Amino acid sequence: MQAPEFITTEWFNADDTTKLADYRGKVVVVEAFQMLCPGCIQHGIPLAQKIQRMFPADQVAVLGLHCVFEHHAAMTPVSLNAFLQEFQVTFPIAVDAAGEGYVPQTMEAYQLRGTPSLLIIDQKGELQAHQLGQVSELQIGAEIATLIASDRSALGADASLEAASGCESGLCTV
Repeated sequence: MQAPEFITTEWFNADDTTKLADYRGKVVVVEAFQMLCPGCIQHGIPLAQKIQRMFPADQVAVLGLHCVFEHHAAMTPVSLNAFLQEFQVTFPIAVDAAGEGYVPQTMEAYQLRGTPSLLIIDQKGELQAHQLGQVSELQIGAEIATLIASDRSALGADASLEAASGCESGLCTV
């Protein structure tokens, strides 16, 4: 499934003209969250920050999607800005546009059932994974690495572990 474009009211840590399509050619990891969601604060945001630190920015983009479906009066853009500064969140954050009911528009387009939710979109813009709740770091890391390796293979690059040209002193190099 082609990943739907985000429907936003504004962006933090990015230009307001930012689009999901701007990240084609990279694996895109999206952390859908609410700043008053305990699971988002304890697991979702820290996982997204680890992914941002661990994977090269030229291969993996991390985005946040702030999906407010409860406590609307408390989760304003001013509050979100303070939250992002307090938790030192530096990746781009889209603010999901309000929907007709209580579910925001992008959240509805992706059929997200709650927060935290993690999405993985491949280099061609295809949705590859959708996880609700706490996600295994090992599982997500493996999924991201697999997408990076499959893209390299498609380009003719040798992404296999057997490509190592030598191992000395316990260090293998390509």
